[in-house]
Amino acid sequence: MDELGRLLPHQASQAPRFPMRILLDQVRSMANVGSLFRTADAFGLEGMDICGISPRPPRPEIRKVSLGAELTVPWKYWESVTEALQFYQQEGYALWALEQVHGSISLPQWTLRNPQPLVLVLGHEIDGVSEEALALCDAALEIPQFGTKHSLNVAVAAGIAMAKYVLD
Repeated sequence: MDELGRLLPHQASQAPRFPMRILLDQVRSMANVGSLFRTADAFGLEGMDICGISPRPPRPEIRKVSLGAELTVPWKYWESVTEALQFYQQEGYALWALEQVHGSISLPQWTLRNPQPLVLVLGHEIDGVSEEALALCDAALEIPQFGTKHSLNVAVAAGIAMAKYVLD
């Protein structure tokens, strides 16, 4: 891995991170949770917040997909999405939902580049981001789609948004 310039697991806790967190609002699939850990690790995010029914480590089904990223990405569990969002709101984070809603911002127009840290809220695989979470979010981000389907897998959509945030 040296030739790729990647961190070793023991170096991850000391590495600088992008000021972005992903918050799982009732994401139910362990495979999606594992994939989100792995992608958050790949992009060097600050951390991940897991709410409600979302499965959390340690689980072999999460580890199988995360490849151990749940050990390198700081994470916290919250019973309530409202409690988590209110906490981050008080800490000065911008709260954005990744959801198709009226008035959402299209990904190509998203230009959130300021010192304010960000929480990106990801929703349930069928029902999306909950109404209670949407009510607390500052705005919503939507990924344009051009095919016959009108949704993306939550982990895929999150990866697209993370890449836009980190690489822009």
